[in-house]
Amino acid sequence: MSRFLFAGGGTAGHVNPLLAVADRLTERDPDAEVLVLGTAEGLEARLVPMRGYELLTIPRLPFPRKPNAAALRFPGAFLGAVRQVEQIIRERGIDVVLGVGGYAAAPAYIAARRTGTPIVVHEQNAKPGLANRLAAFLTDHVGVTFSNTRLRHGRVVGMPLRREVESLDRRARRVEGLAEFGLDADRPVLLVTGGSSGARSINRTVNRSAAAIVGAGWQVLHVVGGKSDIGPSDLDGYRVLPYCDRMDLAYAASDFVVSRAGAGMVCELTAVGLPSVLVPYPVGNGEQRHNAKDVVDAGGAVLVADEEFDQDWVTFQLLTLLQDRARIASMAVRAGSVGHRDGADRMTDLVLDAARGAGTANGAAARDTTGDAARDSDGAAAGTANGAAGRDTTGDAAPDADGRPTTGSTTEEP
Repeated sequence: MSRFLFAGGGTAGHVNPLLAVADRLTERDPDAEVLVLGTAEGLEARLVPMRGYELLTIPRLPFPRKPNAAALRFPGAFLGAVRQVEQIIRERGIDVVLGVGGYAAAPAYIAARRTGTPIVVHEQNAKPGLANRLAAFLTDHVGVTFSNTRLRHGRVVGMPLRREVESLDRRARRVEGLAEFGLDADRPVLLVTGGSSGARSINRTVNRSAAAIVGAGWQVLHVVGGKSDIGPSDLDGYRVLPYCDRMDLAYAASDFVVSRAGAGMVCELTAVGLPSVLVPYPVGNGEQRHNAKDVVDAGGAVLVADEEFDQDWVTFQLLTLLQDRARIASMAVRAGSVGHRDGADRMTDLVLDAARGAGTANGAAARDTTGDAARDSDGAAAGTANGAAGRDTTGDAAPDADGRPTTGSTTEEP
């Protein structure tokens, strides 16, 4: 039986891809055991046990940005976390470590390196995080979501998605989706969401513009997030939800979307072929603008800065776009052209490839002990390296057209 340690978490953008790969891996190999390494504070503390996987926790250790007391304590605390993960790897007999970023990933990568355990990396965002940039120097098994991600050894695999999203036929499920949310079958639907905690600026603008959007003949399905103070509305055609645990049906019911540009949301919209206006989160390192690049360049989405997305923009830009049904249809096709529905399978292939490589290496080491068999193992290693290079070439060519909590998007905004 193979044992895998999946490390990472904090936000839905890290946890959900991790769980999608865990599900696919155990579907393929029911004897495989997946353990998840995270923190007690992250979203994984709730989602991982709900999905039936064992959660192991280490301290949450933010990388210090300032020379203060926390920075002085960080090296010792980090080394302690690494040693804790090393013990897990040895005691539980871990065969492969998969990291998806987040606080738990960096200690797991270092521990895997120190124990000689194969490392696999998945980077969700177009702009890689520090932990995954480090890990990319420790392994050549690196999967990225977007074609414009610059990460050593990266091959495009897309975003691992839930089954209900990757297999969604929006046309076939539309009636079910409309019924789920009490929407009118005779009017198009605008879905608005800003992440599992909501997006205050998007919420405020859409809430104030709802009457104009409804007056233009559209319905609005507005998922405001669990922390929003926007309550139910009595405006006919404007449905406000604090959260949505059936985003697949929300997608099926919708014709157009306004949302943040979190990696999870962008990948789900392109996977199901939904056109959108994307409003990147204005705080952080700008990764959301990079996440949107592929679909915007393809013509499947319109990018608007957060400070520009106000009532005037809705009146003069969004409403004009919503009246152009031919353009919306074209944007839907273009959005779908850059989507990937098989990210979970591609990442599972990468994990299993690393596991097979570890088995080959162990076999080669055993043969080396026999003395004159060393030449055979060298030849096998060369063949394996050439095969890996061939797989890398295929992976680099991969950007062809091809549960999540509450809103189906990463948590960006408090």
